[in-house]
Amino acid sequence: MIPWASIIAAVVGAVVFTVKVDVNLFAMRFFRDIARSKARKRLYGNNHALMPILLGKEEPISIDHDAESTTTMTKEELAEYRGEDGSPLYLAIKGRIYDVSANEHFYGEDGKYHLFTGVDATRAFATGCLKDECVSSSMEGLTSEEMKQVENWIELYETHDQYTFIGTLIDVDPVDAILEKEEDEGLEVGEES
Repeated sequence: MIPWASIIAAVVGAVVFTVKVDVNLFAMRFFRDIARSKARKRLYGNNHALMPILLGKEEPISIDHDAESTTTMTKEELAEYRGEDGSPLYLAIKGRIYDVSANEHFYGEDGKYHLFTGVDATRAFATGCLKDECVSSSMEGLTSEEMKQVENWIELYETHDQYTFIGTLIDVDPVDAILEKEEDEGLEVGEES
């Protein structure tokens, strides 16, 4: 049995010594790391993952970031998956799309993290910022610690038993690109050059 009260007290005690405490950021990362620990136990039999994860000393697990998926979406298509009119709740991080519909209380219209749905919110995950201006796919200027946070979030979404990997973001729909190219060349759709 894990002594949760002792662990929580130790972590909270460590936070008290920091100059500036962002309670929301702390809570987001703390509960993310608890979920990562549970997933490592469930998937890999690692019964002692919690403390190394909380201390930031864990060994990264191997996640195939180049996994082939038959599903691709543009940013415009992803924007349609915000739970409106019965649509699922999708979010993206580092171009990887996940279905988070199972936790509608977090990601649904009234949820605290609804702003992450329908977009690639990599920068917000990296920095812990919950403002609209922070929700961006840009990784420009992120520190190595912030990039580690991105990888930790990806691990959560990849290994969580309630979230599903859907596919990847693409810049341009390939069919639209072909049609546009044919249009630019003055060809009728389907006509050979």
